[in-house]
Amino acid sequence: MEGIRLIEVKEEILSDNKEAANLLRDRLAESRTYLVNLMASPGSGKTSLILRTLEALSGKLRMGVIEADIDSMVDSEKVAAQGVPTVQIRTGGFCHVDASMVAKGIDALDLSALDCVVVENVGNLVCPAEVDTGALKNVMILSVPEGDDKPLKYPLIFTVCDALIVNKVDYLGLSDFDMNALKQRVRNLNPRMHIFEVSCKTGQGIDAWAGWLHREVTGFTGR
Repeated sequence: MEGIRLIEVKEEILSDNKEAANLLRDRLAESRTYLVNLMASPGSGKTSLILRTLEALSGKLRMGVIEADIDSMVDSEKVAAQGVPTVQIRTGGFCHVDASMVAKGIDALDLSALDCVVVENVGNLVCPAEVDTGALKNVMILSVPEGDDKPLKYPLIFTVCDALIVNKVDYLGLSDFDMNALKQRVRNLNPRMHIFEVSCKTGQGIDAWAGWLHREVTGFTGR
């Protein structure tokens, strides 16, 4: 309508965030610290995977963790109990973290003492996939109880991620989850996706996932 000025707020916000994300990546490159953004639904096993990964890479990589939750510190307490540098981001209602939030978390860590920092994003398959956190790699978890149809329902997150961890494979015998169908749906969206089948409960597949992460980090840090 004539006389009305349209302001695209979302585009402006995303543009500002992209600039902040690029600045954060430059900063991480200078310190040679590898940042991973971990996304998944609530209850899929994000914290359990982080704990298993810390155990598998103990003595191999110097790790730090940034935990993001709407209003809780329960996950950060579990990680900190392992003696790992941990920062809690309380989003206060936001369903994701953006680059400026992650940068504040990074400010609270000694990057010179860390090879890799993992951000546990807020549990959600939609909002986190839309926002650049400044990470070098995006990783997602899909647990078997969630079903093999999630690439059809939430395609964006499968498109923007570099690795998919299918967790709780110890439930496969108790469900109708079709692993081959899942992989085909994922490949249709993202042919370059690395897929790992794991069980944080039994430890199955953790070494393969941790080995991939170790290679990615050491390739970046030169260790």
